Amino acid sequence: MDLQPISRRSVPDEVFERLLAEMVQGTLSPGEPLPSERKLAEALGVSRPAVREALQRMAQAKLVDVRQGESTTVLDYRKHAGLDLLPRLLMPGGDIDVSVVRSIMEARLHIAPKIAELAAERSGSKLADRLGAAIAELESDDDPVRRQHRALDFWDLLVEGASSIVFRLMFNGLRAAYLPTMEALTAVMAAEVDRVDAYRALADAVTAGDARKARELAVDLLTPATERMFTALRQLEQS
Repeated sequence: MDLQPISRRSVPDEVFERLLAEMVQGTLSPGEPLPSERKLAEALGVSRPAVREALQRMAQAKLVDVRQGESTTVLDYRKHAGLDLLPRLLMPGGDIDVSVVRSIMEARLHIAPKIAELAAERSGSKLADRLGAAIAELESDDDPVRRQHRALDFWDLLVEGASSIVFRLMFNGLRAAYLPTMEALTAVMAAEVDRVDAYRALADAVTAGDARKARELAVDLLTPATERMFTALRQLEQS
C-alpha cells in the first residue's frame, strides 16, 4: 500500500475517502490488517484523532473490523456494507466507477416499476393531487438539472405510496448516489425527464389503481435513458 499524504486540510472524511479508494481499487484487500493509527497518520499527513474518527466511521459502515488490542482488519464491502455506502462507491478517489453507475441504472430499471405497481395497488387515487402537482412542476421547469430534481420528487411520491420501508431505503440510497452526478448526466437524462406526457400517463395509471399498466408505463419511461446510459458506459470503457 503506497499511501500519499493528504495535501489539503486534514479531516476524517478525507481519510475515509482515501482508504475507501484503496479498498475499491484492490490495494487494500479483505482480511488485510491496516497499519497502526500512528503509521496511517504519518503516511497521510494527518493527526491520529482524524485517523481514529475515520476508522470508527469505517467500522460503522462495515468496511473494517476494529477489535480492541488487535489490528484493524479490512472487510469485504461487497459482503458487509449497506446502501449508505453507494454514494461513496460511485466516485472513490474522485473518478467515476463505471461498474457502479451501471449497477445503479440496472437497479433503478428493475426497482422503480415495482414501486409504481405497489403505489397503484396501495394508494391509487390518494396520490392524484400530489402527483398532478409534481408533474406541473416538472412541465414548467425548463432547467435540465432542476428537471431531474422534479422527476425525483415524482418518484418520491410513488415510493411513499408503495408503503414499503425496504423500497424507501433503497430509493434513498440510489437517490443519494445519483444527486452528485446530475449535472454530468443532463444530456442522458433528457431522454427521460423531458417526457412529461409519459409521467402523466404513469400518474394516471397509478391513481386509477391499474398496477399492471403502472408497471409497464414505468418500464417505458425509464428504458430510453437507461439504454443511452449503457451505450455511453460502453463507449467510455472502450476509449
